[in-house]
Amino acid sequence: MRHKVAGRRLGRSSAHRSALFKNLITDLLRSEKIVTTEAKAKEIKGLAEKVITMGKDGSLAARRRAITRLTDMDVVDKVFSDIASRYIDREGGYTRILRLGPRQGDGAFMVQLELV
Repeated sequence: MRHKVAGRRLGRSSAHRSALFKNLITDLLRSEKIVTTEAKAKEIKGLAEKVITMGKDGSLAARRRAITRLTDMDVVDKVFSDIASRYIDREGGYTRILRLGPRQGDGAFMVQLELV
C-alpha cells in the first residue's frame, strides 16, 4: 500500500529523478515553456512555483535555496530579477498545463507546461 507516499518514481533512481527535475525546472524557467509528458509536468509544476516564490522573497538565503534547485546561475538571476517581478501581486499559480495529445512513438500523453 502507498499510503502517505507522495510523488511519482517515473521508473528512475532517486538521483536520476532529482537530476531530471532540476533540468526540467531550469529549462522551464529559461524558455518559459516546455513540452514534456503529463506525469513529469505534474511533478515539476509545484517545484517550479516554489522557486518563483523564492525569487519573490529576494533574500540571500532564498537565492541560495534556489541555486540548489536549478543548474544554471543565469536562470537564477533571471528568476530573481525578471520573473519574480512579474508575479509580485500574484499569490500563486504561476504555471499552466495545456494538454497536447499522445506522443507518436509510445502513446505517452504530452503536455505543454508554461508560465502564466
